[in-house]
Amino acid sequence: MHKKALTQSANSATSATAPSAASPGPTHHGHHQLGHHHAPLDGDRPARSVLRLLARRPWRLTAAFAAFAAKEVPLWFLPVVTAAIIDLVSADGSVSAVLGWLALAVLLLVQNYPNHIVYTRNFMTVVRDTGAELRNALASRLQSLSIGYYARTSASIVQNKVVRDVENVEQMLQQMTHPLLSSVMVLTGAITMSAIAVPQFLPVYALTVPIAIGLRAALRRRSRARNERFRREMEGFAARVGEMASLIPVTRAHGLEQTAVSRVASGADGVRRAGLHLDMLNGHVASISWVTMQVLGVACLGLAAVFAITGFLPISPGEVVLLSTYFALLTQGLTNLLMLIPIGARGMESVRSIAEVLQDPDIEQNEGKRAVAAVEGRLVLERVSHRYPGAEAQAVQDVSLDIAAGTTTAFVGSSGSGKSTLLNLVLGFVRPTSGRILLDGVDMQELDLRTARRFASVVPQESVLFEGTIRENVGYGMPEAGEDRIVAALKDANAWEFVTHLPDGLDTVVGERGARLSGGQRQRLAIARALVRDPRILLLDEATSALDPEAEELVKEALGRLMRGRTTLVVAHRLSTIRQADRIVVLERGRIVEQGSHPDLLAAGGRYARMHLTQTGAR
Repeated sequence: MHKKALTQSANSATSATAPSAASPGPTHHGHHQLGHHHAPLDGDRPARSVLRLLARRPWRLTAAFAAFAAKEVPLWFLPVVTAAIIDLVSADGSVSAVLGWLALAVLLLVQNYPNHIVYTRNFMTVVRDTGAELRNALASRLQSLSIGYYARTSASIVQNKVVRDVENVEQMLQQMTHPLLSSVMVLTGAITMSAIAVPQFLPVYALTVPIAIGLRAALRRRSRARNERFRREMEGFAARVGEMASLIPVTRAHGLEQTAVSRVASGADGVRRAGLHLDMLNGHVASISWVTMQVLGVACLGLAAVFAITGFLPISPGEVVLLSTYFALLTQGLTNLLMLIPIGARGMESVRSIAEVLQDPDIEQNEGKRAVAAVEGRLVLERVSHRYPGAEAQAVQDVSLDIAAGTTTAFVGSSGSGKSTLLNLVLGFVRPTSGRILLDGVDMQELDLRTARRFASVVPQESVLFEGTIRENVGYGMPEAGEDRIVAALKDANAWEFVTHLPDGLDTVVGERGARLSGGQRQRLAIARALVRDPRILLLDEATSALDPEAEELVKEALGRLMRGRTTLVVAHRLSTIRQADRIVVLERGRIVEQGSHPDLLAAGGRYARMHLTQTGAR
């Protein structure tokens, strides 16, 4: 697990000069960005968090709501026009009066278009900017979280949060705001106009609000629980799909296709069951809301008619229509709001999911620490120990080393002896639980490691390339690296020859994770990526162990050029690759048991000599 953390993180370490690795990227349209200066999302109060996000653009929101209020006027005022015309007809009124009311109605209807465009432009800008902010905030936070976070969290789950959860928040804002504002406008207009026309009828309207609130309160807790379960099932399913995709070579090699399909099918069944339970609850919400509000609407119509017929209230035929129409609009609006409970619950669950990342305390603490402007390359480990969380034994115990700048130090030992943990400690991916590490005489605890890593490069056992061209992969995070510099790095890495034979040369797309290249070609591109940065500290994590002999020779020759004049730490299983190291450190169970040059260790006849005899004897 810990070895995997180093390999997966090699790209970040080698590309630390990219702005995104050290600081948040630019925001959408240059708007505000969420960060440590602003309160993050609160998973316990998602609704308040969303309102806080929207309030970051008050002027656009004000313009949107003002345009919305204007465009919705016909919805609550047209019943007044209808009632007035009915009363004119029943009282033999004038045609000119009818035409006057009709002209007013047309004017109110026509103004809906420009105001709707103004509302859409302003409000959807707020929604899309908020979505971009959340994605930028997640990306920034993910760059700050420790390597331990990624060791326990599936990449597919992280992707789900950045893509699906932010999209759910955008959809919630888009789909809920219009009905919510419309219902508020109708409620305000209906109550106002009814109070003017028949104030005695207001208590009937007042019945709808507590009924709607009661329905929402009764369903809220169950809705939240089922949405959370569905979200967890979706995250687990995403993790299984990602796992299946990454294990396809292993699956095919062992004929385990059906096993892989069964694992995914199990996850899909969990999503199906959780989704069905959620759908059934949403169905209950929709039906109960609709039936309740329609019954109230029919009751309102009957009540108004009875009052008019019996003379209990002085209500004209037009006012009967007005009252029933307003009540129908009111109940329809409340029904729409109640039916939005599932969308709101899903959106709020996504806010909680995003908050899990933004509030995760497992971050690499760099803020406020000393920035590193230059590195000479001297490393000193003073009685360094490290124990991983939950582990019974220490991975590294009481290690002391003084590594001079420009020298090569190799670490050898059996699996689990602490070699990769030492590289993780030097990179700052994990921190010493005791002791300290000094870089050029300064305790690394006092340094902003993001700036220190700009002077380091890692070449892992399996190089990580992204979907892009050779030019983009070698110059990743180095916009100032011109073509001459990239070509020179490729030549020094013994990669230029094969690059020139590719169909598009430097502009050849390497495929996802470099799938269109051989292992040796990928490794030489990784060396070129390191060379183009001219690092002062170089970490090689079994950089040749996965290669065939021919590719290994080319890579070893390239590594020789890369290591020249740089502080180099090498982890190797093949002792033949480290004979020229200035010092070889033999580790066993996290402790140094031997150290010295290759000839000295052979002469000592200890652990290293036995390892050397085993390997050379095998040949």
